Amino acid sequence: METNFITPIQLWGSIEGINTGSAAGTAASDGMFRGIFESAVQDVRDTESNLQTQQYLLATGQIDDPHSVQIAASEAQLSTSMLVQLRNKALDSYNELMRISL
Repeated sequence: METNFITPIQLWGSIEGINTGSAAGTAASDGMFRGIFESAVQDVRDTESNLQTQQYLLATGQIDDPHSVQIAASEAQLSTSMLVQLRNKALDSYNELMRISL
């Protein structure tokens, strides 16, 4: 049995050093923005896959600790909630930018 089966939360990266006034800064921020969403989507895929594996192992009686299925379900739910909140904040930011009059 693994002693450390919960993956710790890791930072996505830093926004230091991004110069928004230049084209290079804009490209860097676009890449970082895209990377955050790609990472969140991949995390949802990974946690859902882990949950399906845990459920299969539980259904076939190959698992020693049934509480790991509940932990995997919680991780999958949290990663999905995080992705939805990221999407909501991005849309709110976009809508706010559209309301700005120049």
